[in-house]
Amino acid sequence: MSFSYSRTIRFADTDAAGVVYFANLLSICHEAYEASLMATGIELRTFFNNPKAAIPIVHADIDFFQPLFCGDEVAIALTPHALTGDRFEITYVIQAASKPKERPLAKGRTEHVSIDPQLRTRQPLPRAMIHWIESWSE
Repeated sequence: MSFSYSRTIRFADTDAAGVVYFANLLSICHEAYEASLMATGIELRTFFNNPKAAIPIVHADIDFFQPLFCGDEVAIALTPHALTGDRFEITYVIQAASKPKERPLAKGRTEHVSIDPQLRTRQPLPRAMIHWIESWSE
């Protein structure tokens, strides 16, 4: 079951042409990621400042199918997928909140790797992240 996150597009999310700037939509997807972590009981301050485990994004991409404008209400469906014991990806489907059955406005994807933040070497995903993946994967 995907995690769903609702968001109103703000003026600050847009560029000089009045449409959402690509990097800002990735940032909004990251907001959805953070909300999904909290929804499974992960405390964000501890998660993002853990001296024993870090999970950086190593790849990100986004495809736009229609422009998004200030004031648009969107729903983001976030679905994680385990790739290996130390890697996972998240797919994001961005829909118009009022038209959830229509073609998506955009789709995004991020890949994450679990590392030891001191040694900068890969390590297995923490149990909390395995639980998080299982909670929101299909």
